[in-house]
Amino acid sequence: MVFGIGGSSAKPAGPAGMGAGVGSAQLEAATAELDMITDVYNRLVSSCHKKCISTHYGEPDLNKGESVCIDRCAVKFFAVNKAVGEQLQKVTGDAQSGGASAGSFF
Repeated sequence: MVFGIGGSSAKPAGPAGMGAGVGSAQLEAATAELDMITDVYNRLVSSCHKKCISTHYGEPDLNKGESVCIDRCAVKFFAVNKAVGEQLQKVTGDAQSGGASAGSFF
């Protein structure tokens, strides 16, 4: 029997054997998820930076107003992101169950 190709080979537990049982589909799904998370983070940073931070960098640190603005911007960003996700799930659920609004977002 050849280890790693068919059969039942014992895979070592712990850090050395962590990636041994991961299939290409799981790896692609994890990569896609990482790309989505990175995209959300980059949009958050870009949006809140434009709204809250002056283009004239006079100080090395954020001042009080900028810090408060960044905090509020991040909270609003994630609240809207959550609301949009819930709405999309609702619409997708309605479409899958054969609801009257299938195929329409409104």
